[in-house]
Amino acid sequence: MSLGEFDFIERLLRPLSEGFPGALGLRDDAALIDVPSDRQLVVAKDALVSSIHFLPDDPADLVASKLLRVNLSDLAAMGAEPLAYLMVVARPADLPDPWLEDFVRGLERDQKAFGLHLVGGDTVSTSGPLVLALTVLGLVPRGEALRRDGARPGELVCVSGTVGDAALGLRILRGLAAPDELALPLIERYRTPQPRVALGRALRGLASSAIDVSDGLIADLGHILRASGVGARIEAAAVPLSAPARALPGARQSALCGGDDYELLFTLPAEREPVLAALSAQLELPLTVIGRTRAEPGLDVVDERGAPVRPARPGWRHF
Repeated sequence: MSLGEFDFIERLLRPLSEGFPGALGLRDDAALIDVPSDRQLVVAKDALVSSIHFLPDDPADLVASKLLRVNLSDLAAMGAEPLAYLMVVARPADLPDPWLEDFVRGLERDQKAFGLHLVGGDTVSTSGPLVLALTVLGLVPRGEALRRDGARPGELVCVSGTVGDAALGLRILRGLAAPDELALPLIERYRTPQPRVALGRALRGLASSAIDVSDGLIADLGHILRASGVGARIEAAAVPLSAPARALPGARQSALCGGDDYELLFTLPAEREPVLAALSAQLELPLTVIGRTRAEPGLDVVDERGAPVRPARPGWRHF
């Protein structure tokens, strides 16, 4: 017999709330959360749909990791510290109990790693695909949150880590041929994003704007530019690629448009460029300048010769 709604909550989900008194053992319809007067509450929500955001045969614990981490990435992009999360599981009737058990194990592992707890949510049935939605709560010092609308002309456009890996990992899972030494790290990047929470904290008071790369570098930079009322020029050759990505076809296109990397894309006043090297060394994370903002609206992507690069599509869109 499969786990019913209340068995699922009692046996698998309630232990995830232990250690957070305001969760009330998941026995009430809401949680109680105290917010210090010198902090602001940061709230973000993302959903994953089977066959859209993850493959049906992806390991359940890694699906859980991705669900939690893509939301933590939204906190990172605002410079916030993780606090707690709420979750909705809309599951088809034929979803087996072992899948749910592995899913919860993935949540348990990652919530310990990132220092937050489950404090509520809902479980429902659906006649459609598995849908997982998570609302994450974080705290940021009052007035210090990173936003999208702070970029000014003449600033540096920077990105953390490498981009394009996750899109290539998905292409491999869908049939792109690649040897294991290239395929496995790229697949891991797709299945297990690394939210840059520590970088987000460090960028408070340094970066003028920030966003995480979820829809694609060009698309997400466009969000910053529109919100800030500025334009930018970036150099395609400067966009950082991993060694496995460089060895595969379409790496540059994936880096510009692929999405799902959850690196931080941020703007930095030019006079603060010297802090990048020290910050990169401190966090053991590459931080790369890929262009500059300007007063003229729009985004230009150029190659090594300064010629325009026009990707086939700017990034992911649902509709």
